[in-house]
Amino acid sequence: MAASMTSKRDIKTLVPHQGPMCLLDEVMHYDERTIACRATSHRSAGNPLRHEGRLPALAGIEYAAQALAAHCALVGAGADLRADRGVLAGVRAVAIRVDRLDDIHEVLDVRAERLIADGVRLLYSFVVQAGGRELLSGRVAVVLREEGAR
Repeated sequence: MAASMTSKRDIKTLVPHQGPMCLLDEVMHYDERTIACRATSHRSAGNPLRHEGRLPALAGIEYAAQALAAHCALVGAGADLRADRGVLAGVRAVAIRVDRLDDIHEVLDVRAERLIADGVRLLYSFVVQAGGRELLSGRVAVVLREEGAR
């Protein structure tokens, strides 16, 4: 299964965040293991992750988390468990190559690859790039919860 060009409106049905906290603009491509998304919200003065007018590079982890949530929803990872009930369990091997994202003029290219899907535990690698330059990368672990679980 492979598809492309999922719009912002569609993304809002795939990720748990709404309004300005829905950071991704479109899904460019996905298949069973990978997803590639684009985002321009890093340039917005209204980005809810800004602090004192700046968007720290660590905010790129949230962009990656939303990409993997969209991927889980699109490919059905976790069977009946939904990514909007996922808990970010850990972030590892993060390499940050810039201080901030708000001064990046190019569109963000957010890519994630599912490395492990073991029942309710997922491990993804991610990379956030702009203009062909890597801005940050790492791995994200997520645990999916059943409906009603807290």
